[in-house]
This record gives sequence, C-alpha cells and structure tokens, in this order.
Amino acid sequence: MIPIQPLLDRLAEIPGMEGVSKRLVVVLGQLGDFDSIEYAQALVPRLPQLAAAGVKVQLFGIGNAAGAERFAAFTAFPLQQLIVDSSPVLHHSLGLESGLHLPGGPWPGFLLMCAGVGSPGTLREVLRGYTGDRSAAQIFDDEEWIEAFPLPRFRGGLFRRAGGDGFQRPFELATKRLRNMNEVLRHWRTYVPCDDYITQRGATVLLDADDSVIYSHRDQSLLGYSATMHRPLAFLDAVLSHP
Repeated sequence: MIPIQPLLDRLAEIPGMEGVSKRLVVVLGQLGDFDSIEYAQALVPRLPQLAAAGVKVQLFGIGNAAGAERFAAFTAFPLQQLIVDSSPVLHHSLGLESGLHLPGGPWPGFLLMCAGVGSPGTLREVLRGYTGDRSAAQIFDDEEWIEAFPLPRFRGGLFRRAGGDGFQRPFELATKRLRNMNEVLRHWRTYVPCDDYITQRGATVLLDADDSVIYSHRDQSLLGYSATMHRPLAFLDAVLSHP
C-alpha cells in the first residue's frame, strides 16, 4: 500500500486539488525517464474526458522549470498541471521504489535495469514494442510523417505493410519510443539536471472526493508504469463510464 497522507498534504498546497472532486495523481520519476514521457503522452488524449467527468489531473516529477517547459511542449501535457521537484522528496515520503543501486553511481544500476535486472517485466515490455500487440491500440495514422533517427523519414502507412491496421503493429511502439529517446538524449541536461535519481520509480493514485483511494499502482520497473501496459489507462474505464 502507498501511504496516502503525504500525498494529500502535498495536494492541499495546490489550489483546486483539495478533496472536492476525484483526482488522478501521477508521480513520475525523472522527466527524461522513458516512462514519464510515455505516460504523459497516453494521458493527453484522455484529458478532455477526464475533465468532463470531473476528474482533476496532477503530475509530479523530478526536474526543474526548464525541463518542465520542454516536457510540456514535447508531450502536449498542460504545464500548469505539472509540478517538479529537484529531488525525490515526495517519492521517499510515499515509500516508492528507488530502483537498483550499485557502487559507482546511478548509471550501473540503471543500465542493469534496462537489461531487466531488478526490473521485472522490462524486457518483455521492450519486446512487445517490436513484435506488436493485437490487444493494444494503433499508434500512428497512415498519413502521419514519422521522424525517428536513425530511421529515414516515412509515413505511418508503412506499418500497415508490417501487419495491417486497427492494432499496435510490429515495430510501431518501438518507433515511438525511439522518437522519445532521441528527444531526451538531445536535451539530456534539460530533462535530467542531476543523474542521481534516474532509477527512481513512480506511482499512480486515483482519489475520490472524500480522499479515499479508488485505485493505486506502485511502479516496480522501467516501462512498468501501469499494470496493463497494453492499455495503460484501463483503470480509468469504470470512472469515465460512471462518473
């Protein structure tokens, strides 16, 4: 269980986030984390639905003001709904996973987590990006131009040749992640001012108006920001269908 009081205390500092409505609170790791950008990208199309259902959304992340601006511009997530801290103070108060730590700084542990060590499910999720997933939604439209170095620029219709349409085709998610990775690596020190917290994992908490927890998920691994990665926001279905 995630101790909820520290989160409620933090929300009480934000005008409009007191216990008067349902609130979706996502605690990200570093803004440059693969999970952070991908999660925000998944949320953006659902924001109008959430607003119509009376669900307020608040993101917390690790970074600085410049990183928050870049993150918001790239993902299209509203900057005013993103708060950044320079260190994982909130994460620690919630008892979230800090990731694999080894001698030699944060990078050895992070690289091993990328390989699946101390990060259950990461390799399976990476593989899903290449093999496709018929239970997940299609990512790119046929006419959309896609730029993901070192791949040449191409239209989304190319994925149709790899398997059809109406579902996540082979290489489709991997291409999206490659594009995200290129963005972060080009602006690494903007997204990640300090490397010390690159292994830090986050959490998701959906609160009711009375501050009770409707849903929570504690991240255990890289690319594990949801219990249902093929449909990361599946937990919202019940709330959006019965606001």
